[in-house]
Amino acid sequence: MAARRALKAVLVDLSGTLHIEDSAVPGAQEALKRLRSAPVAIRFVTNTTKECKKDLLERLKKLEFDIAEDEIFTSLTAARNLLEQKQVRPLLLVEDNALHDFKGVDTNDPNAVVIGLAPDHFNYPMLNKAFRLILDGAPLIAIHKARYYKRKDGLALGPGPFVTGLEYATDAKATVVGKPERTFFLEALRGTGCVPEEAVMIGDDCRDDVGGAQSAGMLGILVKTGKYRAADEGKISPAPYLTCESFPHAVDHILQHLL
Repeated sequence: MAARRALKAVLVDLSGTLHIEDSAVPGAQEALKRLRSAPVAIRFVTNTTKECKKDLLERLKKLEFDIAEDEIFTSLTAARNLLEQKQVRPLLLVEDNALHDFKGVDTNDPNAVVIGLAPDHFNYPMLNKAFRLILDGAPLIAIHKARYYKRKDGLALGPGPFVTGLEYATDAKATVVGKPERTFFLEALRGTGCVPEEAVMIGDDCRDDVGGAQSAGMLGILVKTGKYRAADEGKISPAPYLTCESFPHAVDHILQHLL
């Protein structure tokens, strides 16, 4: 890892870190206000594929978070960018609410498979359609491969098991565009004028948020909200720079020790 520089940017996960569905993590709004008083760029980075950026922003505003649309970088954005680069026509295995972020993308006669979190579409006919396309040579693009995520009623399967199932059945290897991919974190920093060694990532997913960020050269702070489970911090090497109770505690540490 390159030499650490003065902190200039903070990347913040959303689901599980600032909120869980329609409930904010206690104290998160006030903590974000405190963080905004610091001389750092703030970006909100999320693997959420259940809804488009517009709906996500509306949810956050209802929870009284002061966040602008251009501060949010999603794995849906990264996936669309890749589709445009490859000039392919995707079969989109995403929730209907997420389709807005693919508006204008040609999906006729698909020659690629894009898979995100799509509980309403993870059925045998749709997965079999994806399976046959991949067998015929269509690339498999995973918006992310999270194992599970946190809902109000408990932990729930993420898209990772379904992506892995398609890989197993077809002997294909998915291109992953969201966290923990290094390119995702670098794209999120684009426009901040910061390099990874000047950034810290705060999230509830030890592998995708913290492990991915640290592999890209950032510091990683793991919070014990959302999908966190006891001993998660021992699942990656190196261990998180810091493990703390919640986003407000992470902000307190940054303000007191990293600036």
